[in-house]
Amino acid sequence: MARPYRLQAENCLYHITSRGDDRKKIFLNETDYLKFLEYLKKAKERFRFNLYAYCLMGNHYHFLLEITQPNLSRIMQYLNASYTIYYNVKRKRTGHLFQGRFKSILVEADSYFAELTRYIHLNPVKAKMVEVPEQYRWSSYNAYIVNRSDALVDKDRVRGLLAMSPGQYRQFVLEGIEHPADPFKHVYAGFILGRVKFIKENLVQLRAEVESKDFAYKRAVKNIIDPEKIIDVVARYFKLDPEQICKSRARSMTSKKAAIYVMRRKTGLTNAQIGAIFGMKFAAVSKAFLSFEKEIAGDKGLMSMVKEVISKVEV
Repeated sequence: MARPYRLQAENCLYHITSRGDDRKKIFLNETDYLKFLEYLKKAKERFRFNLYAYCLMGNHYHFLLEITQPNLSRIMQYLNASYTIYYNVKRKRTGHLFQGRFKSILVEADSYFAELTRYIHLNPVKAKMVEVPEQYRWSSYNAYIVNRSDALVDKDRVRGLLAMSPGQYRQFVLEGIEHPADPFKHVYAGFILGRVKFIKENLVQLRAEVESKDFAYKRAVKNIIDPEKIIDVVARYFKLDPEQICKSRARSMTSKKAAIYVMRRKTGLTNAQIGAIFGMKFAAVSKAFLSFEKEIAGDKGLMSMVKEVISKVEV
């Protein structure tokens, strides 16, 4: 399997996660947390990136950061390698500390900045380590809700991107405890989070950079079609309202299966992501796709309908 491609360019915003090898703990005591934050501060000084949010958990960490140069891999290599050396020397051990490569998702700030900071800051609450995020020491949350400077978080830039007062932000985060949301269900092809226009603009660059062996990414570049457009075209073909297709409980309905089939063929979305659109589990999406694939194989009328829908969504 090809290694995931990293789209790196100036002024890109990323959500970053890195986990301990075999999901083992990477922070065992207070000194470990403090040492990691020390290396994070040194990385900021050395590589000149903007840090907007962070949360250090027992066996992994989250960042929301913006690079000013195409050097994300160098930043993460420096940080993880420095901390691994410290950790191994302290405990007289050798070998890997982190699980493979870090995971990065390119993010559209205008659409997902607030949601992602909330998601990051609520990690300790979700893990039942604390009841409210301000009780957790190893995140940037308290830098958001108090008016004081922070050595790690670029608060001036955060204020420009967030457009909320500390009190409003606190309320926004607390609402996420009662009504949790997963911003990553909208991630495209595993590495881009944003509106369709944002995805298209960034994949133009990706098309130019991806090597021929990275087939999965070349396919993702080619098949950039808004799923809402597919639903609209299918709805017009069947003379239905788009809401009827999305909310119908009749999962055997031909229009819904047609929309699912075309999405699987033309968007690069996973079964789980398609399921989120239709209110279905990923297994039901797979079943609907396979069922419809068999139907069109023996029905020229359905095959013609699919070709017509695809021709219209690709315009």
